[in-house]
Amino acid sequence: MVTEERLRKIKEVLNFRQPDLRVVIERIENQHNASAILRTCDAVGIIDIDIILPKSGSFPISPSVTTGAEKWLRLNYYDSTEDCIEKLKKEGFKIACTYSDKDSFKPWEIDLSGKIAIIFGNEKEGVSETALSLSDFKIWIPMFGMVRSLNVSVSAGIILYEALKQRYFKGEYGKQKLSQEEFNQIVKLWCGEI
Repeated sequence: MVTEERLRKIKEVLNFRQPDLRVVIERIENQHNASAILRTCDAVGIIDIDIILPKSGSFPISPSVTTGAEKWLRLNYYDSTEDCIEKLKKEGFKIACTYSDKDSFKPWEIDLSGKIAIIFGNEKEGVSETALSLSDFKIWIPMFGMVRSLNVSVSAGIILYEALKQRYFKGEYGKQKLSQEEFNQIVKLWCGEI
């Protein structure tokens, strides 16, 4: 049996969920990175994570890193980048890839408050050519040191907190964005009723 306080907390958290902000994890293999991204997604109010499985065929999660965040997220698995992006585009999402080139935008130069899915790529290879070719735009984080790239989980944190900031100042948090049916179903799921 769920206490009234716990039920209130569940409903409060669901009112902050951002179903129009999605994270796509493309073939990430490191357990710590994958788990840290899930934890960050929960913290910024994301509900859906789209996971393109690595060649190993499994998605590595470390419970000590996620601290249970995966219980509060919907993990959607795909075997191919094309299938994932096609589904998201059919749902009306703009697709952003994390990639650095002359056509890339800094996170604060673009509107991250709309219906957007952000793809974070493999630790060694980054996002795939397929993801790049199917994306609507690219995001990069400027760096001024000697090292050329950030850890993928750090990049996710920086970009997602820019999205949170933009959405927060537009009043997007604290109002129910999930349909009432979806909201009620998730409440039941999180209360252990289904």
